[in-house]
Amino acid sequence: MPSSSSTFPVTLVSKTMIFPDQKSNLGELKLSVSDLPMLSCHYIQKGCLFTRPSIPINSLISVLKQALSKTLSFFSPLAGRLYTDRNGYIYITCNDAGVEFHHAKGTTLFIRDVISPLDVPWFVKGFFCYDKTVSYQGHYMPIMAVQLTELADGVFIGCSVNHAVTDGTSFWNFFNSFAEICKRISDNCCNQSIEKITRRPDFTRETVLNSPAVLRLPEGGPKVTFNENEPLRERIFSFSKEAIMELKAKANNFQLNAGDFNSAGEIMGKQSNDKYKPIPEISSFQSLSALLWRAVTRGRKLPASKTTTFRMAVNCRHRLSPKLNTLYFGNAIQSIPTYASAGDVTSRDLRWCAQRLNENVKAHDDETVRRFIKEWEKDPRCFPLGNFDGASMTMGSSPRF
Repeated sequence: MPSSSSTFPVTLVSKTMIFPDQKSNLGELKLSVSDLPMLSCHYIQKGCLFTRPSIPINSLISVLKQALSKTLSFFSPLAGRLYTDRNGYIYITCNDAGVEFHHAKGTTLFIRDVISPLDVPWFVKGFFCYDKTVSYQGHYMPIMAVQLTELADGVFIGCSVNHAVTDGTSFWNFFNSFAEICKRISDNCCNQSIEKITRRPDFTRETVLNSPAVLRLPEGGPKVTFNENEPLRERIFSFSKEAIMELKAKANNFQLNAGDFNSAGEIMGKQSNDKYKPIPEISSFQSLSALLWRAVTRGRKLPASKTTTFRMAVNCRHRLSPKLNTLYFGNAIQSIPTYASAGDVTSRDLRWCAQRLNENVKAHDDETVRRFIKEWEKDPRCFPLGNFDGASMTMGSSPRF
C-alpha cells in the first residue's frame, strides 16, 4: 500500500508474517507455459467490502490470521517463493517462507465513499499491498499478501497475489477456502485440526502445460512495457440484470418476454461456462463484451480501415482433452484475439460483433490450446502489457469463458 502521509486517508498500523500451520511436503512446482508469460504482469488485486462486523477489530484480525495460516497449509505454493535454476527454468519452491498480513486504517472513509463514485476512488490503491509490483519479483518477496483495512462503517479485505503462480480461478478457490476456514474458526472450531476443505486444489504438473521450453529473461526480470506513471482513469460501469438480458436477447435475435429471466440459472451458467444451456447461443457476457467493443471503438474515432483487437482471457481447464481438474492450481488460461476493422465494429450491429467473439470462444478447443502452446514454445515470451496500436482492448477476470 502507499506510504502513510497526512493527506492519504489509509495508514498502515501493523505488518505480520503468516506461515502455514503445517509444513509443506510439495517441494517444487515448475512454472508452466501458462504461468511464465505472467511474470511481466502485476500482482492480482482482489478484495471484498463488508459492513463493520459485530466483533471487535482485534478479534477479527485474530480470526483472519489463524484462518490464513490454516488455509496456507492447503495452498502451500502461496507461502513459497520463485527461483530460477542454472538452466533457466523457473519454479515455485514451497518452502513455507510465509505471506504478509497488513492491518491498515482508513477510518475517515465510509462505504459510500468506496461504492458511490463512477470512477474507482484514488484511495482504493491503499487497500492493497504490492501495488505496481511485477510478478517476477516473487523471486525475492512474498507471493501473496492480505490486508485488512478498517473504514468508519466497514472493513475491506484485500488480497494481492502473484499472477505467475495463480490465475483468477485458482485465486478465488483460495479466497473461498479462506472464507470457509474463517467461518469454522468463528463457529468455535479453532481448537480442532482442520483436515480438509470443500475444494482442495490439485497441484498436478504432468500436463500439456508443462513444457521443456525456457523463457530467457534479462537480468532483473522483464521490463514493464508501458508508462506506469501516466495518469489512468478507471471507470466503473454497472449493468442491471434486465439490461444484460436485453443485450443477450438482441445478440441472439430472440424476443425477451416478461418472466423469461432466470437469475439462478444465469448465475449457474456464469460459474460453469454455460453448461446448463442445452443449445449453443451467444452468452450474456459475450453480448456485453460486444457492446463494449463497439462503444470503445466508436469513442476512439479510429479510421474505418484500422484493425481493432478484442482479447479475452479464457479458461483452458475444460477445453483440453483429457480435461484438467477444475481445481488445477496455477494458470490455465490463454488470451484469444478477435480481429475486425473499426469500420465493421462500428457500422455493423451488436449481433455481428457478438458472433465474432462467440465463434472464437467455441473454436478454442483442445487442438487450438495445443497449437497456442506450440507457437509459444517456438518463441517463449512474456505477456506484453499496454495498448501499443491504440486499437486493442482486453476482457479478463470472468469465469464465463
